[in-house]
Amino acid sequence: MQALADPNRRTVLEILRDHEATAGELADALPIARPGVSRHLRVLREARLVDVRQDAQRRIYRLRPEALIEVDEWLEEYRVLWRNRLDALHTEVKRGRRAIR
Repeated sequence: MQALADPNRRTVLEILRDHEATAGELADALPIARPGVSRHLRVLREARLVDVRQDAQRRIYRLRPEALIEVDEWLEEYRVLWRNRLDALHTEVKRGRRAIR
């Protein structure tokens, strides 16, 4: 979760969701210096959210969607909680409308 907290890392994941990218391409897409991009990529690798492979002198990154499945499963409990609360709110709003009439 800590790896997902930073908006630059989320941007990297959004880019990699659509296609593999080199470190340079990712750096060009972010408003930070290349050393900062390298640090973000290291955090994402260590969190196992991305894989990297060497292609000659280039490092090519790709998203590991299976790692996001774990996050999705963890979030599901919160989705259920919010869904129940929003359903209850919807019910109360409908009751309030009936009372006003």
